[in-house]
Amino acid sequence: MSVNHFDLLVIGSGPAGRRAAIQAAKLDRSVLVVERGRRVGGVSVHTGTIPSKTLRETALNLSGWRERGFYGRSYRVKKDISADDLRTRLHLTLEHEVEVLEHQFARNRVTTIRGSARFTDSRTVEVEGDTGELQSFTADNMLIAVGTVPFRPDYVPFDGVSVFDSDEILEISRLPRSMAVIGAGVIGVEYATIFSALDVNVTLVEPRDSMLDFLDEELLEDFTYQLRDRGMALRFGSKVKSVTRRDEHGCEIHLEGGRAVRAQTVLFAAGRMGATETLNLAACGLTPDHRGRLAVDPSTLQTSVPHIYAAGDVIGFPSLASTSMEQGRIAACHALGAPAQQPPEYFPYGIYSVPEMSTVGMSEKEVVERKIPYECGVARFRETSRGHIMGLESGMLKMIFSLKTRRLLGCHIVGEGATELIHIGQAVLNLKGGLDYFVENTFNYPTLAEAYKIAALDAWNRMGAAERLVAVEA
Repeated sequence: MSVNHFDLLVIGSGPAGRRAAIQAAKLDRSVLVVERGRRVGGVSVHTGTIPSKTLRETALNLSGWRERGFYGRSYRVKKDISADDLRTRLHLTLEHEVEVLEHQFARNRVTTIRGSARFTDSRTVEVEGDTGELQSFTADNMLIAVGTVPFRPDYVPFDGVSVFDSDEILEISRLPRSMAVIGAGVIGVEYATIFSALDVNVTLVEPRDSMLDFLDEELLEDFTYQLRDRGMALRFGSKVKSVTRRDEHGCEIHLEGGRAVRAQTVLFAAGRMGATETLNLAACGLTPDHRGRLAVDPSTLQTSVPHIYAAGDVIGFPSLASTSMEQGRIAACHALGAPAQQPPEYFPYGIYSVPEMSTVGMSEKEVVERKIPYECGVARFRETSRGHIMGLESGMLKMIFSLKTRRLLGCHIVGEGATELIHIGQAVLNLKGGLDYFVENTFNYPTLAEAYKIAALDAWNRMGAAERLVAVEA
């Protein structure tokens, strides 16, 4: 047993662990990163964020999805798309991501070790390598950034051939003719729409009466209409009783109420669990919840054991790579006594579905619940010249403004480039800007960003009408 001591020991090299380790190294502290995967990067690089977004981009390119507004629904860049076509670009992208991360660690002198970590006490971690060798490390501060693993209930017969979880689906050997996706959360919706764009017949099954409840209702209505319009079947309010493999050609999902869904392939994407089971958390005085997640102080990321921090998906919502990075930075700074500015109140939430969606600030429902007098402005992408050039038939941008202060309260986008466009709304929102900024400023023409001005003018017209109505009533 060899013993080594570090200022910060990080378990996991995903977005939170990576950012924390590099931040600590920039503060001239000694850092060890323990990663149990084959290479650094964590879930984000190998099975989560980067792979799913790469799969999406590949699907849109090879299927000709973005050009169908001009050339028709039958248009395809590649006639017969195979699973190998999807994986080729995926592996090239992942290789590049890992090389960049390894170089970042090397040039910042961050020590990395591959193996499975477990606590032996609150300041000691034992790491078991591939061949069973054990090494013990101590640290003044620890960061748990192990991410999550798919939730795999007993009633689902996972086999990696016809029944997959959200990690296994990346290794699918052939594109099926039909797919049933169980779970209409972010992951389920993303994969369901990606495979639908590849002309796979998709059925989305969700026990709740709706999906993605945190989104603005008008945005969600537009998105739902687009899914149904292209033939996706939505089975909401349908709890799954069991899943059976009928034969090598398909599966059957039995729903409460007697209904059944048949598909060649099943993807179960209803939830994920914190990957804390093997950490022996009891030895360091921590207890995860029933989903393996850890509770932390949101401002410092400290657990109930002050020198042990946790960040990323393992602490739950919002479970975004972007917010996980900031959590890792804040945790490292607080642990090492460095000042850490808290991120702004509002951050963008991106959903890489087809079409993609992004939102920042309050939804219309939240504004109503807070009893804030408001008005909305909406722009359709087809109203912009850039939308015409791109052949867009759908997509919308919605902004919500306070009637009293004219400040922007929320921005919601569905359609091409939503996750890029949202940052204009994010900046104005966090800088406490409002309607006048969008009305008075000039946007490049022709661009989709011009939709901000169109939506603002729509709100300005409505607000003017509201003010005139108030004057008449007075």
